[in-house]
Amino acid sequence: MKHSFLIKYAEIALKGKNRHLFEGALVQQIKYAVRSLDGDFEVKRTQGRIYVEGEGDAYEEDVIDALKHVFGIVGICPIERLEDDDFDEICRAAVAHMGANYPDMDGLTFKVEARRARKDYFKDSMEINADVGEAILDAYPWLRVDVHHPDVSLYIEIRESVSIYSKVIPGPGGMPVGTSGKAMLLLSGGIDSPVAGYMIAKRGVKIDAVYFHAPPYTSERAKQKVVDLARIISAYTGPIYLHVINFTDIQLYIHEKCPHEELTIIMRRYMMRIAERLARQNNALALVTGESIGQVASQTIQSLLSTNEVCTLPVFRPLIAFDKQEIINLAQKIGTFETSILPFEDCCTIFAPKNPKTMPHLDECLKIEASYDFESLLEEALNNIEVKFINKNSDVDDLL
Repeated sequence: MKHSFLIKYAEIALKGKNRHLFEGALVQQIKYAVRSLDGDFEVKRTQGRIYVEGEGDAYEEDVIDALKHVFGIVGICPIERLEDDDFDEICRAAVAHMGANYPDMDGLTFKVEARRARKDYFKDSMEINADVGEAILDAYPWLRVDVHHPDVSLYIEIRESVSIYSKVIPGPGGMPVGTSGKAMLLLSGGIDSPVAGYMIAKRGVKIDAVYFHAPPYTSERAKQKVVDLARIISAYTGPIYLHVINFTDIQLYIHEKCPHEELTIIMRRYMMRIAERLARQNNALALVTGESIGQVASQTIQSLLSTNEVCTLPVFRPLIAFDKQEIINLAQKIGTFETSILPFEDCCTIFAPKNPKTMPHLDECLKIEASYDFESLLEEALNNIEVKFINKNSDVDDLL
């Protein structure tokens, strides 16, 4: 089974002299996306266009689904590719395309839109539109032409080869992963953080992740849930190194020593400290969280101020102005929602106080932390990290 696709992109075209770097990154991401499919696929880049071509047993729907996971793509166009630019052959291919893709033509309207990148071609775009349209009407006289609001737009591109297509399947948009540096995602088993990882990756950021595990208060099933979430989003982000931190001793120490209304914010500050150290060790330039203003006690502006104080790296919060339903809608779209709502405990909720302070004062946090020695516990946690390499195409590899 042969497949040919024209790939459309948007923002990349505005990159000026650096455009070729972004196009090259997009090509690499496309190659990664299709390499697990059953077939031999080739990704070609020409001036202003990227093509995916291959043969194998993979269905067209499978190829399209893989391409829908590649950030940077705005349109996926299944095409008829003609190496011969003979105009009679173009007309025959256009007629055949309409017949194969629109068998129920009664009342259908169409127009032809030609783009002639090769200016030496003997017909200009308007002539191609008129003559191909005439050939289609001769073959299917019950069709009607509507140049303003057609049911079908038939596109013909004349370059070094000829492409004919009429369907533009939306891609995810954004920028190719890896073109905007790397960040460390604080990944929990909840709804928000996987969506935050997806959104920051959409802007071209490569992500690794850190998960705070608290055995025996959180189970292996809770950890597996996070691994599963990382695998789901890795279909968009590429492979992820998931760093699993044993946070039990730190949480118990905080629970024993700190005023209970301050537990949430102190715990969050130490999570951010650990995440930043991991980020620096792994050449990540920022932290990413799933926080949204006012959603819980640790996400008020006052709490976020106190949390940010421990970090010198920037903290990206792509969901900061989203309401819960908007986040749920995105989680459902990217396929993480059903996993996120599995009822396994989370270390943030196991030790949550009944009445957490929603407007903590930074001076109070600093005073509490100065009274106790957390450093040895932090070092122990960082020296006993479990690292998992997570790839959508394979099982999880335990690295440490």
